[in-house]
Amino acid sequence: MARGRLEHANITVSDIDRSSRLLQSLLGWHERWRGPAINGGETIHVGEEFSYLAVYTDRKAHEGFAKGQPLNHIGLVVDDLDAAEAVVIAAGLTPFNHGDYEPGRRFYFFDWDHIEFEVVSYE
Repeated sequence: MARGRLEHANITVSDIDRSSRLLQSLLGWHERWRGPAINGGETIHVGEEFSYLAVYTDRKAHEGFAKGQPLNHIGLVVDDLDAAEAVVIAAGLTPFNHGDYEPGRRFYFFDWDHIEFEVVSYE
């Protein structure tokens, strides 16, 4: 059987620099690459050695996406959930739906473009 891993997901956001800063502060990631993209847009790859999120903008106005259309949420693992929540709050975003059940503690938040993220810690 072939084995694999998720390399990246590509999401459209209104401000790639703001989204990149949040991901770097939240996860300790770095900007791996930045450059031009399809439809006159621009993309930043934010992540670590083997995986990343591509944050893309086509520089057009978009309404926020409805939850679950087509993406339910993006799950992110951190080693310090309380510190991660402080980063989200400092960015002006609101954590919600806190849970402490197997296999870990978690909370969720919507970014400025209404993309939902789940932040979980297994510590």
